[in-house]
Order: sequence, then structure tokens, then C-alpha cells
Amino acid sequence: MNIEQYYVDGIAHLSYLVGGKTSCAIIDPKRDVEDYVAAAKRLGLKITHILETHLHADFVSGHIDLAHRTGAKIYAPRSGGCTYDHEAVGEGDVFDIEDMRVEVLDTPGHTPDGVCYVFTDRSRGEQPAVVFTGDTLFVGDVGRPDLFPGRGDELASQLFGNLNDKLLKLPDVCLVYPAHGAGSLCGKAMGAMRISTIGYERQFNPVLQHATEAEFKEALLAGMPEAPDHFARCSDINRRGPAPVADLPLPRPLSPGELQELAERGHTVLDARDYSSFGGAHVPGACNIDAAHNFSTFAGWLLPADKPIVLVAASDAQVPQLATMLRRVGLDDVVGYLEGGMNPWIVSGMPIERIPTTTIFEARRLCEEKMPATFLDVRAAGEWELSHIDGALHLPLPDTRARHAELDREATMVLVCKSGARASTAGSILQRQGFKNLTVMAGGMTAWTAAGLAPECATCALTHGPRTHY
Repeated sequence: MNIEQYYVDGIAHLSYLVGGKTSCAIIDPKRDVEDYVAAAKRLGLKITHILETHLHADFVSGHIDLAHRTGAKIYAPRSGGCTYDHEAVGEGDVFDIEDMRVEVLDTPGHTPDGVCYVFTDRSRGEQPAVVFTGDTLFVGDVGRPDLFPGRGDELASQLFGNLNDKLLKLPDVCLVYPAHGAGSLCGKAMGAMRISTIGYERQFNPVLQHATEAEFKEALLAGMPEAPDHFARCSDINRRGPAPVADLPLPRPLSPGELQELAERGHTVLDARDYSSFGGAHVPGACNIDAAHNFSTFAGWLLPADKPIVLVAASDAQVPQLATMLRRVGLDDVVGYLEGGMNPWIVSGMPIERIPTTTIFEARRLCEEKMPATFLDVRAAGEWELSHIDGALHLPLPDTRARHAELDREATMVLVCKSGARASTAGSILQRQGFKNLTVMAGGMTAWTAAGLAPECATCALTHGPRTHY
């Protein structure tokens, strides 16, 4: 048995090639499948099986593309209700891949349809050697059970039972390969390692240390981060099967006039440059999501899925990768990009907008001396609760779309996040809603803390409770 692991940055997705002597399986493939095809060719293997552990919510899977490319059969959970051509599997099903025996365990909890695949390498013995746990068991964490409204308590109970009655019954030496690593929003606090064992998780996984179901559920559900909007949409795409990437048109180069016309027709202008470049000059109405900062997740979360997208990139060479990252979250309608980036737009005399940046010290002076200037912290609730600037307001980035009316449009807003990237995204959203006096604090809370500036109110619990719900 030979195992290769593949990692997708930003969504922290893990997928696998499991090979025998002449054939192999791909488990939970990413949508851009070239890596698997190339690896199989390099290893002299034929891809014969594609295994899905559940209906993935945070990304669009590559199962359809890979099946079209290779002719391999897709195995998917029976309870998922998938409508594409596949082999439905569930509890107790067993099949072979050469000398490898694969047993299916039903493990609902993160989702109602979750399964795990237990591999036994019979050339070495009859003891289970590897389990691919999908989003049921992570390194140092377990899958979140709160993605289905009204079913969180039920799914948490199922998760507790399946972890203890099935996965933790496997041998301690059984290797654990999950579908996500640290940084994924499919769990709460995953460890940095991307492989583990049943024995290690039994002993050191904090979530598995609770003896009773009630304790487990209370600890698991407390402080769970917000689930992005696109999770339900991606899950549905995976149930139906996404369009093959080969059938999607490539983004075409656009002149400034062509991009302006598409923007006026309602296309989303997505600027993938860093916050400093975007702030200096950008297409009016553009949404800024830095390509280097969780681009796929925030694009899927914040952009309307029913509107075509036109790109502004740091370079034309970046466009294919941006299109790939958008397809990972089901944003397939990327019609074009501003050829040559912002420079042709500027020299053509097209209108521009700006969101200036400011240093941490100037930001502090501005908020101390220029009323009604205020800090607007757009980080997630967990980050805010750990540390924040005295007197700041809190409005998480995704909430700026629907709750901007609660803010004072005339106030000078100093936008704050960890680095500046999310603050710029929030600024682009607010600017489209008519906010004029926006500034991004360069370096964010990372720079603020490094400079030794006091981050937190002395009476935070009293004064900031209402501000969290501004």
C-alpha cells in the first residue's frame, strides 16, 4: 500500500492517492485533478476507484472530473442521495482494491451522510492499517455538527456515538488520514499535523476526553466559528455533480471599456490584489479579496453565486490560478479579466476609487483626536474575544454585507483585522454602500500587538458586550 497526500492551501483540504501494484484509489479529490492523473502516471498506476467520504460543504469535489478523465467508478455515501452515476455504499459494505480490503463505516455527525473508509493491507496482515476519516475525525478535533439548522444536537449525539463505538474501536496503531487540516472551518481547533493514529487521538484529542455525551456536546458546540454561506451551496453541487472543468470557458482578456460595460451590466468585479495595491487605485465598486489570504473561502462566502465575475489581478499570469480557486467553491462563471491589470485602466482615464492605508500609530492618533473616528474590527468573534483595541466596534467581515446600515456613514472608520487583508475586503463592501471615510490599518492587530500598544479594555466584559452586536 502506497499513500500520497495532497494539500490545498486556503481551504486546508487534504486528499489522497492510495496505490497498490497496478491500480489506485483517490479519496476526496480536489476539483483540479491534474495532480492525481500525473501521480498515477508517474507511479505506473491506473485510477480505478474514487471515494467520497461525504457531501463536502466547503469545496466542490473533483469526483466528476476525475471519473470523466479516467473512467474510474465513484463510491459515495448511500445516505447522501447523490444523483450522478456512482456506487452507493454504507455500513458493512466491503470491496477490494488488489490486496487492500476496504470496509465502509457509517459515521454521520458532521453531516448526515458521512462515512469512513477502513483499509486493511492483506499482504501484511488482517489488522486495519489505515482509516480515511473525512470530516468525522481530525487531528486534535472532530467535525462540526452545526451545519444543518435544527439538527445540531441530533448530529452531535450521532458523532459522539460513532467516534466511540466505531472509530475508537480500531487498533491504536491504525493511521488516521482526515480530509482537512488546521485552518479549515469544518472544525473548530484542528492540530497542525496532517496525519495521526487512533491511539494518539484517543489519548490527546481534547474533544475525545469527555466521558459523557452531554459533556462532549457542550464542549464541542461552545465557541464554534460562523459557518460560511456557501457551505450549503457547495454541498448541493456535490450531490448533483459539478460541471466538468473541461467544459468551462477560460476567462478572456478584457479592455478597460469592455470591463466597464460588464460592470455596468451587473457583473461582479473581483480585485485579487493585496490591500495596499487595491487601496491605491481600484475599479469603482470592485470587491477586494487578496489572492494570498483565504481567497477561495472568502470568495465563496461573500460573492453572489448567480452573478458572472470579472477579475482584476496582480498580473495576467495569475488569472488561471484565480479561476481555479474560484471553481473550488463553485464560482464557475468567470468570464474575463482586465488585461494588463490596473495600469491600462488608469492610463485610459477611467474613474478610480481609493481606500487609503494608515500606520498603527497614525490610526491611534486619528481615533484619539478626530471624532467621530472609530476603529471597526472585522475579525471573527473568537479573535475579537482574545484581544481587541480599546473602544473598537466589532462587526465580523461577512456581516458588513447585511448590517452596514447600523454604522454611521459619516464617521471616519479605521478598519482593523489581523493583517489588513480582511479590513480591505470589508472596506470594499462598505464603499459600495456609500461609505466614504474609510481607512485600512496596515499590518492590523499583528502590527498593533508587536508595537506593544495596549489591545484590550480594562473593563471589556462590561463595556464591549453590546458592541459585539453593534
